[in-house]
Amino acid sequence: MHQPPAHQPNPSTPPPPPFNAPAARKLRDALGMGPEHVAYGMRTSFGLPYVTPDLVTAWERGTAAPSNPELTALAGVLWCSPGELIGAPRTLREHRIARNLAAEDVARAVGLELLAYVRMEEAGEWRGNDRQSSALAAVLDLSLPDLVAVTGRETKLAEMLRSAVTTRWQAYVRPMGKLLPLHRRLVGHVLRALHTEYQGQMVATLSWSGGPATARSGDAGQEFLDRIVDRFWSEVQRNGS
Repeated sequence: MHQPPAHQPNPSTPPPPPFNAPAARKLRDALGMGPEHVAYGMRTSFGLPYVTPDLVTAWERGTAAPSNPELTALAGVLWCSPGELIGAPRTLREHRIARNLAAEDVARAVGLELLAYVRMEEAGEWRGNDRQSSALAAVLDLSLPDLVAVTGRETKLAEMLRSAVTTRWQAYVRPMGKLLPLHRRLVGHVLRALHTEYQGQMVATLSWSGGPATARSGDAGQEFLDRIVDRFWSEVQRNGS
């Protein structure tokens, strides 16, 4: 049965993981292969008869992205793991694919029924307990920021951080200590540093007369708040090292 090209995905299938186009091109070049060789290998060895050199080139240019089966086949042709062809993982499913693990492997490691785990992955909503979350971090080799993101706590973290730097940071030490497995003293140091930086930035650019300086202050403040989670983790690393 003829399969549709990757650029006409079935809406019922999960979206493909972020594709690292430069990595695919470098791996192909290192093997001395052309797009036509890659396409031929995917057609003959992996049963994807519609793959053409033009499609491979589109993947490498970033104008198209391979589906999950195509990514696995491409990795096979390029003699690499699927994880080497994936950009920075963002979701639970993307982290699993980057580690080249089957859903069954992760479900077994964290102590969940396969169907329950797959449903969490598809919904993008982790509902495991603390023990299962620790097991998830171990099997997927997740950093704390990654674990917070895939378990759905990043939105709550961002909300708390924005409130902490714009109001009284002291009021958020305890709640954040409950949200994250970090020592409260470290949380306090980080929140105080972020609050000082944000307030100092706003004061330095504030103009009582309004005008461009006020606009710049608002832009700078919004940029700070938009990247508050990244700033938080940078401060955690700096203070915790």
